[in-house]
Amino acid sequence: MGFGMGETDRQVVRALAERVAEIAATTAMERRRQEWRRHNALRGERPMLLVYPEGSWSEILPDGALECREERARSIERDLRMRIITAERFATDNVIDADWVVGMALQFTGWGLEPRYRPSTDARGAWAFDPVLHCRDDLRKLRHPEVHHDERATERAIEEAQALLGDLLTVRRVGIAHISFHLMAVYTRLRGLEETMVDMHEQPAMLHEAMEFLTQGHERLIRRYRELNALSLNNDGTYHSSGGIGYTDELPAPGFDPGRVRPSDLWASAEAQELAQVSPRMHAEFALRYERRLLEPFGLNGYGCCEDLTRKLDDVLELPRLRRVSIAPTADLAACAARIGRRCIVSWKPDPSYLVGAFDAEKVRAYVRSGVRAARGCALEIILKDTHTCEGRPERFDVWARVAREVVEEETAA
Repeated sequence: MGFGMGETDRQVVRALAERVAEIAATTAMERRRQEWRRHNALRGERPMLLVYPEGSWSEILPDGALECREERARSIERDLRMRIITAERFATDNVIDADWVVGMALQFTGWGLEPRYRPSTDARGAWAFDPVLHCRDDLRKLRHPEVHHDERATERAIEEAQALLGDLLTVRRVGIAHISFHLMAVYTRLRGLEETMVDMHEQPAMLHEAMEFLTQGHERLIRRYRELNALSLNNDGTYHSSGGIGYTDELPAPGFDPGRVRPSDLWASAEAQELAQVSPRMHAEFALRYERRLLEPFGLNGYGCCEDLTRKLDDVLELPRLRRVSIAPTADLAACAARIGRRCIVSWKPDPSYLVGAFDAEKVRAYVRSGVRAARGCALEIILKDTHTCEGRPERFDVWARVAREVVEEETAA
């Protein structure tokens, strides 16, 4: 029967898959796909709107709401129900596609050292760094990651998915499609955040040596992905950068061979959230100079996540084939929009704290309206994410999305 699930679970999953297929085939979804293609080409007619509940999904769709009993079936059920809820409840531009992705069974060896953390006493609290790199000599302990493909495991997973869902959804074999480089995240997990900050001043040579090693390691990974034919197109509904959607007619690049995807056929992105508080000069020196090398081979690129890039845009905008820049809640949206113009997408992440505390729809309306007006004339996308809780009030997402949609429509018509 596939996935080793019983008949009752199988029927639940298949009924949900059928509903997903129905939603994906609607004219509304096809219209959204076309709007994303225009938006990603900087030819959109209005701001685009996305909602990702992320950590709040456990409140929107708690375990008790699932019907399946077997764990694998529950995982599939959760995925399908999340798509249906997004389509039926959120007045956004999220796209629902009639596919089921089977990831290639890729195995990674890591960087030679394992990060250590000091856990929080709070169940959902923040952990603290516990460094494993203490001096420059410790860099010799690092190793470039190796990647191997268990082809039989991949084929077995595809066969199971085809048997369960293949007549309802398009089963797709996908390798590496979301390509995002996080050099500072890798390093600070090994060295520690405070230690990395001090190194910028006290031991810059150590930090440069580490960044060079990590950059070479990622370059090596991309070469290995090509050897394994593990790169997969992401010019579709694939999540891009820190929240966008990849639909575009500009990729793949000319000369594309459907049997072997190249970096030039793909979106990629990079970010350095850990450097949010450092100067533009230090950000450029210790991050952007290395990230530029990694982004160079790719067809279209994004940059940033939750870090404030307001003062760093002069350097960021020099990245190759840049198409999407993340504007964090703490950034000066008006200043960023004025600097970016229509050179690339202004990917605004509004403050998710409006979902907690004394929820006020009119405050949300005023806040979103001020953001839309600040970025008037830009290729703006509004992406609500990093929503770790809605305080057990999932209807707040519905209201937030509806209010934001009304604002977008009103401001577009003005």
